[in-house]
Order: sequence, then structure tokens, then C-alpha cells
Amino acid sequence: MATQTQSIPGRKVLRYRIGPRINHAILASSFLVLLITGVVLLWMPLAGFAAGGNSRLLHRIAAVFFMAVPFLYLLVDRPAAKELLWDSFHYDKDDLAWARQAWRYFLGHTKDMPPQGRLNAGQKLHHAAVVIVSALIVLSGLVLWFAKGQLGADGLAITAMVHDLSMLVLTVLLIGHLYFTFVYKALPGMTTGYIPEEEALLEHSKWVEELPQQAPYRIDGPSHEPDHEK
Repeated sequence: MATQTQSIPGRKVLRYRIGPRINHAILASSFLVLLITGVVLLWMPLAGFAAGGNSRLLHRIAAVFFMAVPFLYLLVDRPAAKELLWDSFHYDKDDLAWARQAWRYFLGHTKDMPPQGRLNAGQKLHHAAVVIVSALIVLSGLVLWFAKGQLGADGLAITAMVHDLSMLVLTVLLIGHLYFTFVYKALPGMTTGYIPEEEALLEHSKWVEELPQQAPYRIDGPSHEPDHEK
């Protein structure tokens, strides 16, 4: 279905409220600490940095923040959390049509792509993968933290392998996320909450059609999201 909305020069739409943006920052920072300290703990050339147990302590502190992310999301913006989870695992015919042309999006082309909702099909797959892989990281990490003495040699090796491979997959997903962030200049959307309406119509026309016309959902000219949330 072609979009009927005409963009107004300078108009922006609210992409991310303050709660999800803070939660995103916690997720990203805790994952990076987990990744760095995990490499220090596992890679022999960096083993010297693990002396004294500080790296292991930082790893566990970051793990607590990482595990807290879904609960914080529900606390600060329950509707957005439920919407994100629902969208990540539900696909329609436009998503399938988009997926067939995903190579064009990968190369930085959004014009004439099938219409998409708040998340395009690629973003849905990415979020779904992050949810599943993060669950594997948390479950295997908890076992290694609290029950590794009861696993035996084989159980410990398998659990550690699941944990390490899951972190590797999530790292690859992060690299892909960063690639599209810079290709589509999406960082201002996360820092300010707003993106240009014209760009939103190109990538998420079905979502823009459903947005209310008034502020804070649509604003004219440079602005920042109000402190309150609707």
C-alpha cells in the first residue's frame, strides 16, 4: 500500500521516547563491558589484566545491568517494550516482499522498497535474534556463575561453549547494527528521539501513517523530546 502522507520540509517524527533511549544505552554499555572483560578473561595474551579479580568483578557487575534491561524496559515504558517484542516476532506479506529486496537496503537504498511498519523486516529479524541470543547468554552465564561446580568437565565445557558462541553471535549482530546506523545516519534518532519525517516515510511509511499529527509525535523544526511521555 502506497503511503498517502506528504512530508513537510523540516518536520520530524518521534522515533524513540526517553525511556527506551536510556535503556538502549544501558544495554549497549553493559554489553561492551561484558565483551571486553570476557576477552580479558579468556584470551591468554591479556590474562595479565585479569590478575586480582577486577575483570571478573566488572564482568559480573555488567552482567547484572545486562540482565536488568528487559525489566527496566517494562518499568520505564511498558507499551514500547510490548510493541517491540510483538513486532520482532510477527511478519506480514510486506515484510516478506521487503526481505526479497533486502540486498538493496544493505547497499543503502530505501526508495521504492515495500512499505514497512515501525520496524522493517531486517530490523525485526535483528531484534528477534538479539532477544534469543541474549537469553542464551544470560542462562549460560547464570549457570557458570552459580552452578559450574556441579556441572562436571563435559557440562562445564558445553556451557562455556554456548556462552562464548552466543557472545560471538551478539557481537556480529552489534557490528551489523553499527553498519546500518552509520549508513542511514540513524544515531541522531537515538540521541534526540526524533528523525526527519521524509526519511521515516521512506523506511517506515505504514508506521508514519498511524502516528498522531500533533506534538510530541510530529514537530516542526529542530527540537528535543519533552520531559514528559505520552
